[in-house]
Amino acid sequence: MARPQTPQGSLRQRTAAPKKSDEPSFNPEPELDKLAKAAAQRNATGNEIEYYIGFAVMTVLAFVTRFWGISHPNEVVFDEVHFGKFASYYLERTYFFDVHPPFGKLLFAFMGWLVGYDGHFHFENIGDSYIDNKVPYVAFRALPAILGALTVSVSYLIMWESGYSLPACIVASGLILLDNAHIGQTRLILLDATLVFAMACSLLAYIKFYKLRHEPFSRKWWKWLILTGFALSCDISVKYVGTFAFAAIGSAVIIDLWDLLDVKRPGGALSLQLFGKHFLARAIGLIVLPFLFYLFWFQVHFAILSRSGPGDDFMTPEFQETLSDNVMLANSHDIEYYDIITIRHKETKVYLHSHEAKYPLRYEDGRVSSQGQQVTGYPHNDTNNLWQILPVSNNEKLGQGVRNHDLVRLRHTVTDTILLSHDVASPYYPTNQEFTCVSKEEGFGPRENDTVFEIRIEHGKNKQEFKTVSGHFKLIHNPSKVAMWTHTKPLPEWGFGQAEINGNKQLPPSSNVWIVEDIASLAADDKRRQKPEREVKRLPFLTKWLELQGAMFYHNNKLTSSHPYSSHPYQWPFLLRGVSFWTQNETRQQIYFLGNPIGWWLASSLLAVFAGIIGADQISLRRGIDALDRRSRSRLYNSTGFFFLAWATHYLPFFLMGRQLFLHHYLPAHLASCLVAGSLVEFVFSAEPVDEDASPSTTSPKRHITARERFAGKSLLSTWIATFVILAVVAAGWAFFLPLTYGYPGLSVDEVVRRKWLGYDLHFAK
Repeated sequence: MARPQTPQGSLRQRTAAPKKSDEPSFNPEPELDKLAKAAAQRNATGNEIEYYIGFAVMTVLAFVTRFWGISHPNEVVFDEVHFGKFASYYLERTYFFDVHPPFGKLLFAFMGWLVGYDGHFHFENIGDSYIDNKVPYVAFRALPAILGALTVSVSYLIMWESGYSLPACIVASGLILLDNAHIGQTRLILLDATLVFAMACSLLAYIKFYKLRHEPFSRKWWKWLILTGFALSCDISVKYVGTFAFAAIGSAVIIDLWDLLDVKRPGGALSLQLFGKHFLARAIGLIVLPFLFYLFWFQVHFAILSRSGPGDDFMTPEFQETLSDNVMLANSHDIEYYDIITIRHKETKVYLHSHEAKYPLRYEDGRVSSQGQQVTGYPHNDTNNLWQILPVSNNEKLGQGVRNHDLVRLRHTVTDTILLSHDVASPYYPTNQEFTCVSKEEGFGPRENDTVFEIRIEHGKNKQEFKTVSGHFKLIHNPSKVAMWTHTKPLPEWGFGQAEINGNKQLPPSSNVWIVEDIASLAADDKRRQKPEREVKRLPFLTKWLELQGAMFYHNNKLTSSHPYSSHPYQWPFLLRGVSFWTQNETRQQIYFLGNPIGWWLASSLLAVFAGIIGADQISLRRGIDALDRRSRSRLYNSTGFFFLAWATHYLPFFLMGRQLFLHHYLPAHLASCLVAGSLVEFVFSAEPVDEDASPSTTSPKRHITARERFAGKSLLSTWIATFVILAVVAAGWAFFLPLTYGYPGLSVDEVVRRKWLGYDLHFAK
């Protein structure tokens, strides 16, 4: 099922005949050799010209639908605030952080560079005017529009290269051409057009490669193998969901290699040495080279982003010091014992804070607290944020520097108390320890050890100097080995809505990291503030890449919060809801990201039809009934099955994800479902009957040919009728929802209500 079908007219005649068997065979080779001659005859009569005409028409229509009114709206829409901003940062060479790989964003920056844009606008808010800020936004939007239009062309070529009829090519590409979701996503500064285009190119390149399997290791064979790998690399270099394309192609490759091991395969068995060459070639072309291409885009990313920027905080101090103008180069000071410092959480930006108020006797769930002094996180600068760092032993003297793994105490200067953690549950987390303060006047007594903390610098060396700003560290409670931690849920009224501070038993998470922001007791003329000019440091590429990969994966997995327009995978094939991209109250205009319901329902229903056909065929074969001719079964299992596999690998993995998901995540799978739909249209309306006239008793070859030709003519006519009916109905759905896709014209209340087919949460419905 996972092999793309070889198109007609592209195979050399095989010399070895397959062995006969009583069981139905799914090997397409003998039948395809016969089909090659028939296809060559059709091409000789000019049939190929019709394909070229169809290709040209679909491509022109794709560009028209993607570029029509692309300048509207002339203000920032939805996630253009992110990807337009990243393009500006590239052009300013300012370091930023994003959870997606750099390739798609680099393309936007390249487009901006081509038109002479300097990156001065940072796309801060949805609705900001492009005209007022002199942004060449049409050039930016033209990039995804071009790729979106070419995706229609590539889909047509996939069907053509797979040997399907012209109607099948038109249906498959037409479903994408007339789909509002593909149009809407490719008219804005978003990454999905690049992702879907790369995914489609990987399928096309692999089909071209598979067609050359009888010419292994030839120049063309290597060319299409490498191009398949390059397309896969571009796919995953845009978004990590591009991994699913590797799963689709990889599954087909595994099945292909498994067939090469078969000693009964037509043409004879391969030697293990030759099989090893096949395996190694595919590993190089589809794993090694794509990985190198993937690394290349990160090398470009690092080479361009050489200046300090908003992405600094996501990286380690060592990484940040490779950026020019970095604050660490100017504001990093050695911390000494008895310094008074402010400590800030790296992620939430709250300061370590305390005040005289106490924890309540009982919390809302009935648990009892220590009634000790509250230790909280406070977002504003305040005198209650000041802490003095004290040595545990008497060996450390005034002026001696604090170092990595030193044991210290922290004195809250305003209340003259010492930070403490103990085995009492925190307000919100019964499994985490409470942080409080204890008065020195009362004497520590048996609680002395509970006031001892370890300074553990992130990625620090033993006895490394502890510094402000650059010294990202975890404060580890020495007796219990919990890390000081905070989060975003505010405390109740008794805690003044401030952040809870508690002891986290899980030490590795980066959410345990804190920074000493400043030394409050350090005079302006202190010699520690007098910093000589320092050179920008260098780190090996792989060191920087590994650190960035870790940060990207970590923050990607943290995208679990709810979103008003997020949706679940089971909703996507049925198009149960969309996403509001943009609204304008004065004109009642809106852009609502939504597919063409008719096209999506058709494609989804045909996926179920395909599964039903396969199931029915397998049951029939088990009962000794061979209802399909060899050609139909070969194409159904190998070609349509390949498209179905691409759909499954791009859709089903989302059920395992816990992160935020949106309708646009289904676009690659939707493209594959359109390919399945096109192939099933041909299967249903063009399937050849069992040839009863070809029995040994046939005495009139002329009458036999006439009957088949008559059937072929009727079959072709029915296929074209089905094609026109499908596209006409789909075009009607496309046109009906166009105001929501293009953002104009504005709709009346009644017009909006008529488009709430499945209760879509449209604006201006009342």
